[in-house]
This record gives sequence, C-alpha cells and structure tokens, in this order.
Amino acid sequence: MKTKLQGKVICVALNDKQQLEHMADTFKQQPYKALPTEPVLYFKPHNTWQQGDNSIEWPTHADSLVVGASVAVIMAKQCCRVSESEAMNYVEGFALFHDFSLPETSYYRPDIKGKCIDNSASISAPILKSDVADLAALEVQTSVNGALQRTFPLSQQSRTIEQLINKISHIMTLEKGDVIAVGFAGERVELQPGDQVSSCLGNVLSLENNIEGVEA
Repeated sequence: MKTKLQGKVICVALNDKQQLEHMADTFKQQPYKALPTEPVLYFKPHNTWQQGDNSIEWPTHADSLVVGASVAVIMAKQCCRVSESEAMNYVEGFALFHDFSLPETSYYRPDIKGKCIDNSASISAPILKSDVADLAALEVQTSVNGALQRTFPLSQQSRTIEQLINKISHIMTLEKGDVIAVGFAGERVELQPGDQVSSCLGNVLSLENNIEGVEA
C-alpha cells in the first residue's frame, strides 16, 4: 500500500477504558462535571506531520515531552454520516502513529501549544485492511531504549473503529487519505533527549523515532 499524509489527522483522546475508569472521580469535578458522552478529538496540523522512522527534535524551551502510540486508520474514500455497519467499507488500511506532545494537564480544552509541535506526528508505512485478519485481537506495544513501557490491547478501547468513524463522519466529512488515530494508552510515556521510541502492532506494523536535541 502506498499512501502519504494528506487531508486531516484526527486523534481520539480518552479512548482507553482503564483511563476513563481511573479518571471517573476527576470528571465529576469542575470544569467537567461528567464523563464525556462523545469522542474527545484533537487535530495534528500539517506542520506536525512526518512519515517513517525520522528523528524528532526536542522542542525549544520545553521541560518535558511525552509520546503516545495509536493505530492509524487511513480512509479510502469520502464519507459522511456513515453507519457503524458500513464504516469499514471506507477504510483503506492501517498504520502506526506516534503523537509527541507536551504533557497534558486538562482535557477540558484542546492543548494547541502541546499538540502542535513541528514534526510531532509520525506515521509508519501503511498496510492494507485485508492484511490484518483480526485487528481487535492485537495490541500496541511501545518501548523506550528497548524497554517495554506501554501495552495497549485494542480490545481495551472504549469505542471501536466502526463507532468512531460513525461518530466522526457525523461531525465532519472524511476524505480519502484522512487519518484517524483511534486511541492511545491513557498514560503517555515520558521522554528524555536521546531516547529511542519504538512501537509495534503485533508482527504487522512497526514505527521507530529518535529524540534529538538537548533539553532547554
């Protein structure tokens, strides 16, 4: 499968069942008042995009940097207001996605500064949808310097890919080449300059990025 980042990159936050359970008390407080009833979305704009195992520069004047890994769903054609039962008909394939960002302190409003760092959205070489027999049975594993840090079974997602495409396509039209990062392990991995971040989805996808630069 040959594709390149184009269109939109939409990321889904708070799609980890365990994270939602752990944050239940927090969401009862101000400013939230209740658990979210719709997907919590944010965008990674064009300046953040890069493909493959390229290096990530430590952000200027940043004290810390974190990473989350997600399956990236690549849309095959335009769709709007699709049903869950039809959603996968609009999917071309999958990739792995690294979201490098500043640590989040709140989910109440999108963190523009933390999420829009140059070259902070990295996507692996993609595979076709038909190359994965049972995506829901797989898990995303993320290691730093060879040491396993996070394991996120896709069965642990609060909303399935079909549910997310249904919900998102009722908010906006999805175009061919759009990417949806469908969910991250709730706790992001803290990084240091010089770290090597690698993630895999079973034996079918992998992505590796090095962190370059010195902490300010």
